[in-house]
Amino acid sequence: MPFALGQRWISDSESELGLGTLVNIDARQITLMFTASGEQRHYAKNDAPVTRVRFHPGDVIESGDGWQMTVDEIVEANDLLTYQGTRTDTGEATELRETLLSHELRFNKPQDKLFAGQVDKSDRFAMRYNCWQTQLGWQRSQLRGLVGGRIGLVPHQLHIAHEAGKRHAPRLLLADEVGLGKTIEAGLIIHQQLLTGRAQRVIAVVPEALLYQWLVEMLRRFNLKFAIFDEERCQQAYDEALNPFETEQLVLCTPKLLRKKQWFDYAIDAGWDMLVVDEAHHLAWSKEKPSRDYQVVESLAEETESVLLLTATPDQLGHESHFARLRLLDPDRFFDYEAFVSEEQGYRQVADAADALLRDTPLTQAEQAQLTELLSEQDIQPQLNCLDDSVSAPEQQAARNELIAALLDRHGTSRVMFRNSRSAIKGFPGRQLCRHSLTMPEQYKTAIKVIAALNSNKQQSPIPECLYPERVFQQFEGEDASWWQFDPRVGWLIDQLKGELKQEKVLIICSRKQTAMQLEQALRQKEGIPTGVFHEDMSILERDRAAAYFADMEEGAQVLVCSEIGSEGRNFQFAAHLVLFDLPAHPDLLEQRIGRLDRIGQTRTISVHAPYFADSSQARLLDWYDQGLQAFAQINPCGDALYREYESNLWPTIKGDETGTWDELLSDTQKSYQKLKQQLEQGRDKLLELHSSGQGRAEQLADLVSVEDNKTELATFMFSLFDTLGINQEDGSTNVMILKPSDHMLYPHIPGLPDDGVQITFDRQTALAREDVQLMTWDHPMVGGILEMILTGDTGSATVSLLPNKALPAGTVLVELIYVAEATAPRHYQMGRFLPPTPIRLLMDKNGSNLADKVPFEGLQKQLSRVNRHTASKLAMTAQSVVHPLLNQSKPLAETSMAALQEEARQQVINTLDAEQNRLLALKAVNPSIREDEIQFLQEQKEGLLNALDKAQLKLDAIRLIVVSHNG
Repeated sequence: MPFALGQRWISDSESELGLGTLVNIDARQITLMFTASGEQRHYAKNDAPVTRVRFHPGDVIESGDGWQMTVDEIVEANDLLTYQGTRTDTGEATELRETLLSHELRFNKPQDKLFAGQVDKSDRFAMRYNCWQTQLGWQRSQLRGLVGGRIGLVPHQLHIAHEAGKRHAPRLLLADEVGLGKTIEAGLIIHQQLLTGRAQRVIAVVPEALLYQWLVEMLRRFNLKFAIFDEERCQQAYDEALNPFETEQLVLCTPKLLRKKQWFDYAIDAGWDMLVVDEAHHLAWSKEKPSRDYQVVESLAEETESVLLLTATPDQLGHESHFARLRLLDPDRFFDYEAFVSEEQGYRQVADAADALLRDTPLTQAEQAQLTELLSEQDIQPQLNCLDDSVSAPEQQAARNELIAALLDRHGTSRVMFRNSRSAIKGFPGRQLCRHSLTMPEQYKTAIKVIAALNSNKQQSPIPECLYPERVFQQFEGEDASWWQFDPRVGWLIDQLKGELKQEKVLIICSRKQTAMQLEQALRQKEGIPTGVFHEDMSILERDRAAAYFADMEEGAQVLVCSEIGSEGRNFQFAAHLVLFDLPAHPDLLEQRIGRLDRIGQTRTISVHAPYFADSSQARLLDWYDQGLQAFAQINPCGDALYREYESNLWPTIKGDETGTWDELLSDTQKSYQKLKQQLEQGRDKLLELHSSGQGRAEQLADLVSVEDNKTELATFMFSLFDTLGINQEDGSTNVMILKPSDHMLYPHIPGLPDDGVQITFDRQTALAREDVQLMTWDHPMVGGILEMILTGDTGSATVSLLPNKALPAGTVLVELIYVAEATAPRHYQMGRFLPPTPIRLLMDKNGSNLADKVPFEGLQKQLSRVNRHTASKLAMTAQSVVHPLLNQSKPLAETSMAALQEEARQQVINTLDAEQNRLLALKAVNPSIREDEIQFLQEQKEGLLNALDKAQLKLDAIRLIVVSHNG
């Protein structure tokens, strides 16, 4: 092509420079000025890597003055182009010389990029199409939002999240017993609501002691980056915005902060999609005078569509307070306490009927009559007939399940409350206490006597110092005291670690940071035992590294020594041996310590080793925990209540200061424990537990997630993406891959990839054992971020490939097109369930026939060869006259496909939402817990989705020019 001054060209290798103008020509080279970027380039005249810009009829172009025109005709004179057409703003006929085209002009449409020579590498077209297909499949999956948590696949937790995910603005009380994972359930629900678009702004109100635990749990388990708002943060944010709470989408704060009117008012005005309140049993309430914390939460709950309240002890402050928490969830439903109590008594009949069905014995006539009365609005005689002994066992069980499900729908609070108990959930390990009696050394005895004499006239803590003799000794020798050189617990521990526990991972917890640090030093330096340490003065990153060092099964630490903070929130279930170097002063702290190992998914019996000094306060406290509370044999939901009951007598008696005998206290505790345990067991709502555990459906859901985990499609897809994106991949330890940025990445920044790299795994068990390794699932933000980055950009949108095939004439042109059908609706309507952005593939031959059904994508992809960019640009220019008509012929075909997708989605919307609405209407007739706004939302959602489907649009997303070659 001849060169002429004023012509417009683009660089094949630096398309970001924009539109260039040919400003100089000599015998050997040309010069292009790229005004938009202020750059100038010189190219060899005979082999310049540039492409002439030539628009076509129908294109919209922009002048340097900013107005636009639609091209009708192109006139060429003296090797310069003049475009003739119509201005888009005035409708006037006009013309525009190419020299006056806008310097900022970009080629956004795939066909424009192709004809302008801005072609991508051939394999990126395949990457783009596969990204569309992948996104389409996952947006329709019923498991979306359930697979991404770094959690064990515990059926009841998945069931609760799945149930919440099916509802509009769930308002729930999560009241599982201690250790069953309420925080995980809340995290699953939050994660799913955010991922599916039903929520965007979340505020979690948690006790101050749990603030950082929540921050870490949400980040580590669900990749949710909450921001902690305290007084200092609010003041700082106030400098950036009129409302500090509008500066973050996910906020963690304490009730204490919200008691202050200034911050409370801002929190209310900020507007939230979801409110989460942990330890909700602390919200004291009475009809006459509710607490300030209750009033704060009540005001937030009134302004927030979705509410989650968490408590392991819903009746801890009395049944009236339990009613008050339900009132926060649905004030219209729970408006009067006396009416609530009366209604609850009526549910006893429902529970009795369910108990009869749960028993594997024939129903009496009276029980059948009761069922018929309770389920009077439906004919249950067919199910009752199936309970006869002449019917097969599977048919009998199916009939029982149908009747139980019908009864569950009538249960009063089952729609707003989930409560599972350990007695109803399987999968917990056994526990065994290993007592190790030792003799207290003289150094400790002397130190304790001296301190007691010195403090005889001082006000002392009720907790005896002799529980922690090394602390007493340090008061004389300082923080670097040599207590560990003579303490027999240290010698016993070393013998255990080198003997019976040599091949075991061992977690050691001390109540104090200094003790943990010195003990770790003694084990590591004195005995050479691979040991890590974990305490509150370490950063979260340092704690992660220590936990990862302990979790490494091949080259990691045998021992991890923790201060009390090690008993908060961390999961060390890969270990089965816990050493209590000392005893905590509260039974809840003891349970937290054991809870690091005693978790659903633990496969071995947990050995709790307790070294103690004989005939001391340590020995008596150990007896009180063991014999009085039975705290080592099983989880103890009565621990806090019994501690508060006996606290005033416990410590004087343990020290020996009380006239009452130790045996009496121990006996009284045992009696109180049995009484309280019996009350709790009698108070169990077995029907509620049956509903909460999922009645078999939960196990099916966990199996589906497990099947998804074991598939290899995600790993194959992501490693292919990492290769194309230029991300460095290194093998880590078993099942672990290390990703690092490289100098040749396709994008300067990859979502979820920090500058120092990241460790990932596709194996759930590895991720559970290694908290420094991220679990890669379809829900992971890196996966979603990369997909969004590719599909909202233009990578792979215009490519050229060669098809070596001697059966076809050389030079034959095929055009492969990816159209995308998409309908836009508010996120909380969840259009993705019905018509997510859907790729429509066409493969056009020169006659305008679509060969896509005859030539599958993968089969064609394997036959194609790459072509260098310069050659690809020339081929695209040459084929323009063939491609343009094919583009015009392809659109009606794509529109026909989109119309079929629209109709299918319309029927799915009508069938699905009508069925959901009819079910809720039927339930509302027998269960007042069905909220009117849930039914109204389904109607609103249906109308909104149908309207959006009618306005669905089609866009050409990518084009690939395929030219048949007889070479190669």
